[in-house]
Amino acid sequence: MSINPDLQGRSYPAAEVYDVGREKIREFARAVKATHPAHFDVDAAQALGHSDLVAPPTFAIIIAQRADAQLIEDPDSGIDFSRVVHADQRFVHHRPIVAGDRLVAELHVDGVRAMGGGAMITTRSEIFALAADDSRESVSTTTSSILVRGEGQ
Repeated sequence: MSINPDLQGRSYPAAEVYDVGREKIREFARAVKATHPAHFDVDAAQALGHSDLVAPPTFAIIIAQRADAQLIEDPDSGIDFSRVVHADQRFVHHRPIVAGDRLVAELHVDGVRAMGGGAMITTRSEIFALAADDSRESVSTTTSSILVRGEGQ
């Protein structure tokens, strides 16, 4: 199956809520070798003006990849995940992610470009924190490009 060129302009709504916990931040920080005390010690984070532990900047990838999964799992997309190569990832942070955040992401397909027998797909995840009143605060925007290799590539 080939990549559906009509994917460009498609959006996937925010789905599952991701609850950011202290241990999730600590585990991620260890995994990416982020050693700043604000990732591990609440007092250190609060001394910097944060309400709780602050996540490393790349923590947003966890939420973005959950949004990307909606596209990958969409049978109408034509994407065979076994043929996907991650090409690029960028982050624009509007505010830090901290323990206690309840995050959701909306996915937007910004580009689909044929390349040989495959395609380059560019997506944008808008990540929001949910407040108790269900209002949303913009947290991060992530942009990702994936190359879906064609048959025989």
